[in-house]
Parts: sequence; C-alpha cells; structure tokens
Amino acid sequence: MSRQASTSPGLPGKIRREHTDRMAVVYVRQSTRRQVLEHTESARVQYALVDRAVALGWAASRVKVIDADLGMSGASAQGRPGFAELVSEVGLGHVGIVLGVEVSRLARSGRDWYQLMELCALAGTLLGDSDGIYDPAQYNDRLLLGLKGTMSEAELHLIKQRMAAGRLAKAQRGELFFSVPTGYVLRPSGEVVKDPDEQVQSVITLIFELFDELGTINAVLAYLVEHRIQLGIRLREGPDQGELVWRRPNRMTLTNILHNPIYAGIYTYGRSGVDHRRKVPGRPSTGRVVVPMEQWEVVLPDLLPAYISQQQYRRNLERMAANRARADTAGAARDGRALLSGLIRCGRCGHRMFVQYHRRGDDSLHNYVCVREYADHGGPRCQQLAGPCVDAHVTEQMLQMIAPAALQVSLHAAEQIEAERTRLEKLWQQRLERAAYAADRARRQYQLAEPENRLVVRQLERDWEQALAELESLREDHDRFLATQPLLLSAAEREQIRELAADLPALWHAESTSNADRKQLL
Repeated sequence: MSRQASTSPGLPGKIRREHTDRMAVVYVRQSTRRQVLEHTESARVQYALVDRAVALGWAASRVKVIDADLGMSGASAQGRPGFAELVSEVGLGHVGIVLGVEVSRLARSGRDWYQLMELCALAGTLLGDSDGIYDPAQYNDRLLLGLKGTMSEAELHLIKQRMAAGRLAKAQRGELFFSVPTGYVLRPSGEVVKDPDEQVQSVITLIFELFDELGTINAVLAYLVEHRIQLGIRLREGPDQGELVWRRPNRMTLTNILHNPIYAGIYTYGRSGVDHRRKVPGRPSTGRVVVPMEQWEVVLPDLLPAYISQQQYRRNLERMAANRARADTAGAARDGRALLSGLIRCGRCGHRMFVQYHRRGDDSLHNYVCVREYADHGGPRCQQLAGPCVDAHVTEQMLQMIAPAALQVSLHAAEQIEAERTRLEKLWQQRLERAAYAADRARRQYQLAEPENRLVVRQLERDWEQALAELESLREDHDRFLATQPLLLSAAEREQIRELAADLPALWHAESTSNADRKQLL
C-alpha cells in the first residue's frame, strides 16, 4: 500500500492489492469518424491513460486498451462492441480499475452509466478519470459519480437541442439542404437549380406527364421499361461524386419523385421523423417514419424551380391515395372482370359493395355483395347483385353518353398518339447526342495519347471502339423505332382511328381492350 500511496497521494486505501492483481482497462472512444480523423489530440490523451495506470501500480502487461468504439456515439450502449466487452470483463471480475478521460467517454446515457457503476460496485472495480479515483461502493464517491453522469447526459441533450435549433432556423430561411433529389443539383453557393442536363429534365417531366395520363405508378414504370428510358442520377459520394450516371427506373424511385414537394417548387422541412421503437442497434439511420403533411415544421411554397404546379402535385397525392386498396378508396383499376370494383355502393346502407367471384362450369362469374353490417356488427347482409347484369347496364348507359363525342374522341386520340411519338423522339435524339459525344470524347482521348505509350493507347483504343459500337447500336434501334412508330400518322391510320371512334361498342368489347382499360375509362 505504501507504493500505491506514493503514486496516488491523497487517495489512501482506494487502490489495494486486490485491484492491482486484476487488469486495468483503458476505455477509448470518440463520437464520430470525423473526430477520429481530425481530433487526433483527444485520442492521444486517452491512449496516454496507459501510463497513468502503470503509475498507479499496474504492470504494463496487465493494462488493456479497449478502443473498438472509436467513431461511435455514447448516447446508447447498443451497437458498441467495446462497451459490451468492458461490461463483460467487469462482470467476470477481471478488472480492477476502469480509466477514462471523463465520464462522457464511457456513457452519455444515465441508464448505461448507472448500470456500469452498479456492476463495478458489485465486482469491486474502481473508476478513474482525469480528476481522481473513485470507488462506486462508497457513498460519497457514488454520489459524485452519479452527479458527473447526470451532467454528461444533460450536456448531450443541450448539444442536441442547440443543433436542432440551428437546423430549424436555417430551414425557416429555406437554406438547409442535406441532398437534393434527381432532377436537381446543389451548387457550392447553396443554391438549388434544375439539373443542367436536358435529358435528365426531359425524363423527370415525362414521369409526371405519364402519371397524369396513366394514373398509376405501375403503369408509369411499365412504360419506362418498355421504351428503355433510364433515370439520370448524380452520385452523392465517392471519387466520382457529382458525376451523372444512368440507371434503371424502379418503383421506389418513382414513388419518391411523385411524393416529393420539391418538384412543385415547395421547400419543406420535417417530412420525416424518428420512431425510437423502430431503431436497429448499431444503425443510426434506422427508425425513420413519414410525418403527415399538416405536421411538417417548415413549408415555403414557390421557393425552388418547379417541374409541376402545386395544383398538379396535390392531384397526384390524391390520386396515389385513391389507388391504395383500402376500404375508403376505390383503388387502382385492375384486370378483374368486375367492372365496378371499388365504385358501386349499397343503396340501402351507403357502404361500398365488395366483389365476390365464383365459377359456374368453365365461366368465372362475380356478384356485388354488401356485408358491412354483417362483418362489423353481426347484422343481416344488405343485398347481393348479379355482377354481369349490373356491368352490362352501366356499360350501355356510358356508351350512349359518349357516342355524340365520337368525332372529338378520334381527333384527340390522333393528336395524343402523335404527341407521344414526338415526345419519345425527343428522348431518342438526346440519347443519340449523348452517345455521339461519348464516342467523340473517346476519339479525342485516343488522339491525345502518345503513340509510343502502347500500355495506355491500347486501352483508349478499346474504349473508342466500344463507344462507336454503342452509338451504332443505338442508331439501329432508333431506325427500328421510326419504322414501327413514325412521327406522323398516315392517312390509313387516321381513318382506322375514326372508324374505331365511330363504333365505340366494338372498341369497348374488342379483345385488345383490357378490363383495366375499361375501368380506367369509367
């Protein structure tokens, strides 16, 4: 004890032989990877605690450094393997003292800190920081350690509160951007503008036009895939950050585009929140939930360049909500034989009637059934209607109603077909222009290289040949597109459209008209 007293003046009796016979653990942690890279002095001070453990009487071979939590927040013990190892060693009675620069290095959460302190008291383990050595089994030391833990936790909350207030203040000015969606770029000055690439803008505009025409995300995705239209994405990280790459469209990306208010020129903040019950340990970005529009913290209309109007944005939201298969919405048009699925309501109770399919021989028949009173309250079934009869009656009424507009229908159909082909031709020309630029760029790179440097020239030559092959293949595909879908309709095609419009019942009952098309028209 004399040796310990000489190395630790003013602390008699705290460090005993039973402590020095066990390990001394130096716990090293920094909250973020950026701190690990930039705040190197903090790590140096923490690693220097090894010398302090030796000065307190531990052999250098009995000092263990746990630094597995470098770059991890101390707000929770979840996802911190180093802290878990520390707790395990203390619980097994292998540790005589735990050293850290301050309490916040060990834990920022009062729950984790008090559990560790209680475990150290049971195992007879000391705790040490830059101010002194503490025995959690002693009342005065326990009181002081509890106060330090409370201050550390309060400090974390104050830091978070200041950061949240700063973010909100910047968002209220419309200047807070972590990233921008496809179709936009964030300039170094902080200004958000449309992507300077015309093809990127054309594809984004096409997505909104298609949804306005087709009405469902699935139909938009099928159209893009059919015509091999890709989305231009700016890389957000890596050595090629900011470069434009073209990727296949997918349902999630289209959904995000249609839901994002930035495309209507609206700046928003607070569209998502955090549900701590859904967070996954070790994954700080999990637990995100969508916040209802009326609870968004900041909404600033007409602040950003827009692709669509605010009215169209609201219509898109309403249409996507109506497409959901729920009891209070009609749902998207599907291929089932029931023509009035989601549309017909019971004349007695006013609730929506459900479709009930059954087979009779080789035919598939359907009925419209109202069972809401029975399903909800155990009451009687309201009524049941034969589906084919109701569908035939509604079809007859609808065809009679739109028959006088046959000429206008034919003219509009012809104009719509030509407009669609013109739109596709514009995208083809942009793709050809991009491919031609890529081939010309590969040629210039090949010509600028020194002919003697064959190690480089051979690769540049292969790149040039590949770019030329892609350009030629794209030109052939374009020729096939023009052959099958010329920009202007021929006289025969226009006459065929007029004949079909004049005989709407035949068009309605044609095999080429799907049930989804009929429902969409209704």
